[in-house]
Amino acid sequence: MKNLIQKSVFLWALLIFGINHAQNKSDVPYGSNEAVGKTVEINGVDMYYEEYGQGEPLLLVHGNGGSIKNLDNQIEYFKKKYRVIIADNRGHGKSGLKTDSLTYRQIANDLEVLVKQITKDSLHIVGTSDGAILGLLMGINNEVKIKRIVAWAGNLRPDTTAVHAWAPNYVKKRWIAAKKIVDGGNTTDFWNGRYQRSGLLLFQPNIGHEELKNITSPVLIMAGDRDVIKNVHSVEMYDHIPRAQLCIMPGATHSAPYLQPKRFNEIVDRFLAEPFSMPDSNWTKK
Repeated sequence: MKNLIQKSVFLWALLIFGINHAQNKSDVPYGSNEAVGKTVEINGVDMYYEEYGQGEPLLLVHGNGGSIKNLDNQIEYFKKKYRVIIADNRGHGKSGLKTDSLTYRQIANDLEVLVKQITKDSLHIVGTSDGAILGLLMGINNEVKIKRIVAWAGNLRPDTTAVHAWAPNYVKKRWIAAKKIVDGGNTTDFWNGRYQRSGLLLFQPNIGHEELKNITSPVLIMAGDRDVIKNVHSVEMYDHIPRAQLCIMPGATHSAPYLQPKRFNEIVDRFLAEPFSMPDSNWTKK
């Protein structure tokens, strides 16, 4: 039973994050770099983070079940012109859990506290999958100064109006399997973490359209045209953010930041660097 669950977890990780390390030719051990890695206490939990490069702060935020190393291609690319900040989110990687009910809003607050501790400057946020949700929540909260947000393949709801049905169906099986182990007395961080992270995907987030209107910074909503997230849902998010642009990458899946990093990074870089605009095709207004 345990081997079956571990195999299921592994397959889910491949589905969500892709196999990206073969594409990154850097020798830097992102996510395990003793030369730059730091651990600080944030909201009662030990939080691990790394920093690279110089310039405007850029916060990278990884997805569910991932860690710093899953965004190695993005670190390698953006550290050449930005001060890249990236942490293992609560209950992920080298950061502690210390909760019995993990929420996106808690993780977003953790990141806000971390950012406030290490920089006074306005920052850009680039988040993938769950990281996109966290970036949007940070924009909604307005607790830190944000220049721009890139949200790759995020969602407002966990139901099938937002994501393709096969995804929550799969996650539910994974959540039930982990719950049985936790209820059976195995409350180690490994299994409790698996259980709570699956719960994030299955029951959260729950972000309303009115909340999106609180985001004052420009936002780039991105997704793959063959994503876990339905294309119509990405458009829905775009339609309710006051200052937004939309990019649906052709021939791309949920794992495009890892499987197609050059293409993804160049689109993000352009959005961060160029003047923001919302052009109008309605020539009758002239």
